Amino acid sequence: MSSKPEKPAERRIAGRDAGNALTYRDAGVDIDAGNAMVEAIGPLAASTNRPGVMGALGGFGGLFDIKAAGFDDPVLVSATDGVGTKLKIAIETGLHETIGIDLVAMCVNDLIVQGAEPLFFLDYFACGSLDTGVAEKVVSGIAAGCAEAGAALTGGETAEMPGMYEDGHYDLAGFAVGAVERDAILPRGDLQAGDVLIGLASSGIHSNGFSLVRKVAEVDELSWESAAPFDSERTLGEALLSPTKLYVKPVLAAIRETGAIKALAHITGGGLPENLPRILPNGVGARIDLSAIAPHPVFGWLARTGNIEQSELLRTFNCGVGMVVVAACDKAGAVERCLQSAGEKTCRIGTLEEHGGGDAVRFTGELDLAR
Repeated sequence: MSSKPEKPAERRIAGRDAGNALTYRDAGVDIDAGNAMVEAIGPLAASTNRPGVMGALGGFGGLFDIKAAGFDDPVLVSATDGVGTKLKIAIETGLHETIGIDLVAMCVNDLIVQGAEPLFFLDYFACGSLDTGVAEKVVSGIAAGCAEAGAALTGGETAEMPGMYEDGHYDLAGFAVGAVERDAILPRGDLQAGDVLIGLASSGIHSNGFSLVRKVAEVDELSWESAAPFDSERTLGEALLSPTKLYVKPVLAAIRETGAIKALAHITGGGLPENLPRILPNGVGARIDLSAIAPHPVFGWLARTGNIEQSELLRTFNCGVGMVVVAACDKAGAVERCLQSAGEKTCRIGTLEEHGGGDAVRFTGELDLAR
C-alpha cells in the first residue's frame, strides 16, 4: 500500500505550527512604531522648511530647487559626519535632547568653510529596538539644529536592526548639502604671509575626543550624575553634552558683509595642528600664540585629571577654538566687528607666515589651563 504525500498544511516550520505564523515584530522590528515615528517627526521637518524645498516628507527622496534658493551659478558642497562616542553619554544619562544639534553642527560647519550656505539635511538613526520617545527627542534636536543653520530637514532613515545594537543603544549619521556661487568658493587663492588668524570660541569639547573624555571621567571616578568639576551648576553628564556650536549664520554674514574672509577652518578631530593645514597653500604656514586662547574650563579638568600633555590636547580637542577665520591684516578688524556683532567671541590667535619645511602649524606660548 502506497503512502499518501504529506499535506502542506500539516508541515511544521522551525518547530512552530504553520498556523502560528511569524511576523516581523516577532523578529524584533515594529513596523507600526516606525510609521508612528514618521508621523511624529513630520511637523518637526516642516518647521525647517526654507526657499527651495519641494514636496513633503515621506517620498523616496527629498526635492530641492536651487534656483528658488536664489543662486545664479552654484556649486554644490556636501558633508557627512556623526557625533562619535558622545552618544554613549547621551544614552547612559537619558539626555537625548541636544545630541541632534551636534549632528547637524558637525556637518554644516564643514560646509561653511568652503563658503557654502547649507540648504538641506538628512539623518540616519539606527537602533536595535525603536523607542519612539527617544527617537523623537533626537530628531527634535536635529530639527532645532537645522533651523539655527537655515537648512531644511528634507528626509532621513530610521533603521531598526535587532541583534546589531544593544537594547537602548542607537547610532547617528548626518548628511548635509549646501551651495556656493562659483566665484565665492573658499579658501581663496590669495592666502599669504601676514594674514591674520581669528579664533572663534567653542562652546566646549564639541563632538570630538570623547573616548579620551570618558577615560578621564573613569580615572576621576566620576559618574555622569556627579557634579561637574569645571561647572558647579551642572552634572558632569549635562556639562559634557553641551552641544557643538553652530557658526553658520554669523560666519556667512561676515563673508557677505565684509568680502574679506579668505579662508575658514573647522577645528574638529586633529585640532589646530591637523585642521589648519587643510586650507594652507604650498609655501604658507601658520604661527599660533597659544597664550591668546581662552580655553573652556573643561580642558583644564581634562589636562589635570588625565595628566594630558599640551601637545596631546592640541591634536585631540579644539582647546577653546572651534573655527578659525583668515583675513588680510588691514581687513581683520572689520571681520572681527561683524562677527562680534553677531554674538561671536573672537580673539587673534596668530598669523600666516612663509613655510619652507617642517610643521605647517607652529605654536608659541602655552594654553592657560589653570581655570
